[in-house]
Amino acid sequence: ETAHNTTMQDDKPRETDPKIRKLSDQVINRIAAGEILQRPFNAVKELIENSLDACSTSIKVQIAEGGIKIIQISDNGNGICKEEMALVCERFATSKLRKYEDLKEMSTYGFRGEALASISHVAHVSITSMTKDQPCAYKAFYLDGKMINNPAISSNTNNNNPLKANPNNDLHHNKSNSTVEPKAVAGTRGTTIVAEDLFYNSLSRRKGLKSAGEEYQKIVEVVRKYSICNPQVSFS
Repeated sequence: ETAHNTTMQDDKPRETDPKIRKLSDQVINRIAAGEILQRPFNAVKELIENSLDACSTSIKVQIAEGGIKIIQISDNGNGICKEEMALVCERFATSKLRKYEDLKEMSTYGFRGEALASISHVAHVSITSMTKDQPCAYKAFYLDGKMINNPAISSNTNNNNPLKANPNNDLHHNKSNSTVEPKAVAGTRGTTIVAEDLFYNSLSRRKGLKSAGEEYQKIVEVVRKYSICNPQVSFS
């Protein structure tokens, strides 16, 4: 009888809250990011396409721990001007589309402006870029689609090699409503994007990833395919 009663109780429908509520922007953006980025190679794919759309002739891909720890893409493309760096990681901010009719003549890989936004919601992102008309490069840091203050970097960090950045950096404490400006730095024409700690805020997504070796092989496959389709571009 006791077992029977337990079964009957387990069969009862769980109580739920029937009220309809609007999801917060944070939840919406993380869901959207999960639809675009399922594994590290998806992020690499999106960043390579951005570099190709920027008319790059040289693209360098650097990976740490299968792209889970660090993804760094450097190119010699058109670059991003200082005035546009605040928008670059916001959803639906794009240089490739102005009106709906433009879709008929679209010749770029991407156009919606969601790739960098999605990456910034599941990774710590920094962007260094220089256009041909700028006297120097500019660097900015991003979190959840917004440009944030420069995170604390350990004194022994090599600024010329983002792959050696302090892995314990926590960008959350730098979120602020105060005005944030890109920092002038030395650089060359083009853009370098670094995404650290991919899926740091989604434990279930991280657990679903393959080993670092397997993720690395998927990235190699993506780079190989784009290099074959774009023989005019140097990949390394």
